[in-house]
Amino acid sequence: MNETIETILNHRSVRKFKDTPVTDEQLSAILSAAQQASTSSYMMAYSIIGVTDEKKKAQLAEITGQGYVKDNGHLMIFCADLYRHTLHATSEQYEDMLANLENSEHFLVSAIDAALAAQNAAIAAESMGLGICYIGSIRNQLDKVDEILGLPKHVLPLFGMVLGEPDHQPDQKPRLPKEAIYFENEYKRDHKDELGAFDETIAAYYQSRQTNTRNDSWTDQMLRRFTKPMRMDVTSIVKKKGFNKQ
Repeated sequence: MNETIETILNHRSVRKFKDTPVTDEQLSAILSAAQQASTSSYMMAYSIIGVTDEKKKAQLAEITGQGYVKDNGHLMIFCADLYRHTLHATSEQYEDMLANLENSEHFLVSAIDAALAAQNAAIAAESMGLGICYIGSIRNQLDKVDEILGLPKHVLPLFGMVLGEPDHQPDQKPRLPKEAIYFENEYKRDHKDELGAFDETIAAYYQSRQTNTRNDSWTDQMLRRFTKPMRMDVTSIVKKKGFNKQ
């Protein structure tokens, strides 16, 4: 096994960081790695906002409910971005572009481009000994995040990432067995047995981990999550920003 695979397989979410900023050299390398991610049709339909203003970080921490959004080595917000693709368009050309700018296809493209870039950034950071944690809870108040970052139309904040020098060594959370996520030639509709086995694994993990022990299973978590409405305003905000309207 090579060092790259070892780095990937050692991933865990870090939520407590030492008071050490990410250096300019580290950040430059991380961003270069992010930019080398695959991109659909060379669109590079994403932007990354590095948040260094302490007031803005505090606002984002309040929105997410997570103190480590403020206390970290660096905070980045990954955005779907089709705005730059309009900058050289005339008014007439822009009108002709709207059908593509606003369709589901290019919303997916921009979200995928951002996610690919982010994962490259994550692996690069972890290869340097830094820890990372993705922050999906910026979508708790997506319109407020949009305002804080001053984003134009056709730019949508998707998720954040905190990174820095770890100040703890969290337990590594188990993943679904390969048999539950990889199928040959067609989808295997009945993989309840694999999920049942995983429920036993994750229940044992929750009982044995260093902090926040509890009795729970993966399937129970998912049932709770999908039976309780959450972030129901995201659809309207996405459309207001000029994405996924048709």
